[in-house]
Amino acid sequence: MSTPPLAGAGMPPGAFSGTQAQAAREVNTASLCRIGQETVQDIVFRTMEIFQLLRNMQQLIPYVEEDGSKHDDRGAASQLRFATEERREIMEVNKKLKQKNQQLKQIMDQLRNLIWDINAMLAMRN
Repeated sequence: MSTPPLAGAGMPPGAFSGTQAQAAREVNTASLCRIGQETVQDIVFRTMEIFQLLRNMQQLIPYVEEDGSKHDDRGAASQLRFATEERREIMEVNKKLKQKNQQLKQIMDQLRNLIWDINAMLAMRN
């Protein structure tokens, strides 16, 4: 990204006209739009990663239960301990997921505000 030359850099002092100032403003708007687009793409990518992880976790949970029931035949007490431990782990994962969801919500809110600001700047320019 290049910016227009400053007055005095091989130009007379009044040569930085309104059209060049307008061009500089457009470059800034274009840069802002590009940054906004990259942010949106990053959020979408991270959201897709989270859903992929959730999908993988959902596939693994039934296998863990089947393996646990095969290897843990020591009685009702050990099965109860195993079930309690599994429930605790699921609660921890659920808590982490809620935190990640809250972070994603905050990011999406910030992104929504950024898009509103970009659209407002574009509307004022026209």
